[in-house]
Amino acid sequence: MGSMCAASVRCYAAALQAGTLLVDLDETRLPLRHSHHRYRIDGPNGVQTLTVPLVGSTNNMMTPLRDVLISEHGDWRRLHWGALFSAYGRSPYFDYVADDLSRVINGSQRYLHEFNAQLHEVIVDFMDLPLTTRALENGESLDGVVDLRGRIAMKKPDTLPLVNVPYYQMWQTQGSFFPDLSILDLMMNLGREGIFTLLAMAPSQIL
Repeated sequence: MGSMCAASVRCYAAALQAGTLLVDLDETRLPLRHSHHRYRIDGPNGVQTLTVPLVGSTNNMMTPLRDVLISEHGDWRRLHWGALFSAYGRSPYFDYVADDLSRVINGSQRYLHEFNAQLHEVIVDFMDLPLTTRALENGESLDGVVDLRGRIAMKKPDTLPLVNVPYYQMWQTQGSFFPDLSILDLMMNLGREGIFTLLAMAPSQIL
């Protein structure tokens, strides 16, 4: 499904059903979708999109994922951590995962795929998701692999037959459930029980 930055709840629901998430480090044309370096959270000021800034010369159509560099412009790490603390500092599970999450957010990764992989590892480990993740080997055939690039995590809403299952969101008011936030939102609000929401979103084989 590609490398994504704290991907959406819908992305993780699809990945969980597949059981294995493949990352293609040779993938190009990344600017066609936002999810490789953007994620959405909900906080006291509403839904917010957080962006990992990229070195401009490496963020073009022909640059493979393995070469996309993170820019440290604008003190973004401090801003992201501040936004996450403001949004989820009082959530039921923040204190349990804060150290590991801070280690990644405030890390020193040079490459985007490294940042995404470390963030993904924290999420999978904390939520105890039965999900295997690996990089495609050089020249590995994709025969029999369901490729969701272009079907999910794009700029436009996906068309997968996933059910949006409402779950507790600490900032929601009556009738204001937001269905396509980052998996971080589900993790902070439900912890390991979030797996039941992910499973309920794909009640039948969709892939």
